[in-house]
Amino acid sequence: MADPITVFDRDILKLRRDRAATKAQDFNFLFAETAERLADRLDDTTRTFPLAVDLGCHSGELGQIIGTRGGIETLYQSDISRGYATTAQANNGKGTLVADEEFLPFAEGSLDLILSNLSLHWVNDLPGMLLQARRALKPDGLFLACLLGGETLKDLREALMTAEAEEEGGVSPRVSPFVDVKDAGALLQRSGFALPVVDADDIYIDYPDALKLMRDLSGMGESNLIAKRSKKFTKRSTLARAAAIYHERHARPDGRIHAKFQVIYLTAWAPDESQPKPLRRGTGQVSLVDFLGDDAKKQ
Repeated sequence: MADPITVFDRDILKLRRDRAATKAQDFNFLFAETAERLADRLDDTTRTFPLAVDLGCHSGELGQIIGTRGGIETLYQSDISRGYATTAQANNGKGTLVADEEFLPFAEGSLDLILSNLSLHWVNDLPGMLLQARRALKPDGLFLACLLGGETLKDLREALMTAEAEEEGGVSPRVSPFVDVKDAGALLQRSGFALPVVDADDIYIDYPDALKLMRDLSGMGESNLIAKRSKKFTKRSTLARAAAIYHERHARPDGRIHAKFQVIYLTAWAPDESQPKPLRRGTGQVSLVDFLGDDAKKQ
């Protein structure tokens, strides 16, 4: 067997999410915003999805917002963190389970809908996880998720790397290999999904300084999880220098900074015979010349 892919430290992810669960109401603003946007995308579908699962539910933001949209009758909330799963159940009363997104505990063809709100960017083997998700869906079941993309917090990461080089004489791994918008559709197709659609939003959040941004990331459980990161605590001087660099390079005239979160949305369906399929090449019945008129003749 091939060695498992290990980019992110999932044990540390679990510990950080357990800690974040104790103060989720203070730091869940981004999760709540993207949950609203996922719910809006579900409203665009005409299907109903009686049995659904929320993978990586955090403190239940998506479950609270989505309610019975999409004809959902039963929504199970799942998170790798027992603390988050417990908090999610307390917040909205929906069923929860503790489960790792990398090892989905669902029977083949058992689910109508799989949702995930800002969690899958910490999955080591995303293609493998998507394959499991597709198998767990019923034919014509829907996969709807969002995750952070590679443009997320690029300015902060550059400032931290520069400060670390100046203050500590070297740079530890900080850049997560997040999925790219261009590759996301190909990943869905490789995993056997049909009709994939990928789009992205940039969400900007204002901060007085980069130190407040870093505190929020820690409170959200979203700080560096790269397995090969430095295990030492970052020096205070390094953090202060990073904040100064961020301000020098990116501060607005009023002295505030904004943090960019690139959110990539994935929409795809488990294959089914009822779904529309492209015609075979050469079977078209309408001439392009007839459709475009004289403009086509000039090309």
